Amino acid sequence: MNLLERELHYPLGDTLPEPGKTLEVAPGVRWIRMRLPFALDHINLWLLRDRIDGREGWSVVDCCIARDEARQQWEQVFETELQGLPILRVIVTHMHPDHIGLAHWLCERWNAPLWISSTDYHVARVLSTAGDTLAGGEAAAAFFATHGFTDPEALDKLRARTSYYRNMVPAVPDRFVRMMDGDVIRIGDHDWRCIVGYGHAPEHISLFCDSLEWQDDTGRHAGVLLGGDMMLPRISTNVSVHAGEPEANSLRLFLDSIERFNALPAETLGLPAHGKPFRGIHRRVEQLQEHHRDRLAELQAACAQKPHTAAEALPILFKRELDLHQMTFALGETIAHLHCLWFAGQLRRELGEDGVYRFRLA
Repeated sequence: MNLLERELHYPLGDTLPEPGKTLEVAPGVRWIRMRLPFALDHINLWLLRDRIDGREGWSVVDCCIARDEARQQWEQVFETELQGLPILRVIVTHMHPDHIGLAHWLCERWNAPLWISSTDYHVARVLSTAGDTLAGGEAAAAFFATHGFTDPEALDKLRARTSYYRNMVPAVPDRFVRMMDGDVIRIGDHDWRCIVGYGHAPEHISLFCDSLEWQDDTGRHAGVLLGGDMMLPRISTNVSVHAGEPEANSLRLFLDSIERFNALPAETLGLPAHGKPFRGIHRRVEQLQEHHRDRLAELQAACAQKPHTAAEALPILFKRELDLHQMTFALGETIAHLHCLWFAGQLRRELGEDGVYRFRLA
């Protein structure tokens, strides 16, 4: 556990759900943990006890990527963890593959509707049918090249990576129920309020319930947040600029979004998409703000010494060795930090004769 994590409280300690099993974290809220074949090697999924139109059952929150291992784990859950009840709806916090990848399969398997924000639904539909523009393809390679990423071999691999999203999200349901900021969704015996977040995904939806009680070694508490990727306890959420929206100010959007969580009760139990359930959301917001403030200061100081492309600035933010998969996320995040300073008037962006953007002190 790192120093920042020690400032948070983990009610379940190191206890994790076994593969294909669930673990109750609050009455009617069950935790599923599935493996991912990436450096970020797991995702948390959730079952909420539900009742719709008089039918008893469960709502699923997030799905995992489309892979046989995940389908097999889901089948184990269906067989042993649902108390003989059906899945009534599939809720997806946002359109990234580890969250929506198996939504089509789950919806068809249970004849259940998909609930998601409109923006993320339509982006997922485009990427799963028309090909990748976020993590690969000609557009992504050209975009990264304009920010100083010039490794020919890596660029060729990016150009060839045109089905990256579709491989993990082979299909998206052809209809959906829209979730919007401020909507209140009745799930079983409790109301859950939608909280929109930007910067990580186009229109990420977190869900907060103020009436649901939970217990730890300090007593009984009220308030549960299904934070998706907007509120993670151990790692900082990836916030990137990509080829589909090359002029985005993603980091500013993200920092403004997480401010919303300061309005939640201090004792709220955070249920993140990655990591362990935790208490201490207000402190976590501060930690993330401090982290990005420090990174912005480092970039500004570097650009005061000499102009930097995003590729040249990347090692300032990411000091470890990165593979190509990690590099695309890291470069997108470096651009997001440079854009934040640029939009704030602290840096000036210039396009060189070589077609590459460089950032210098304003």
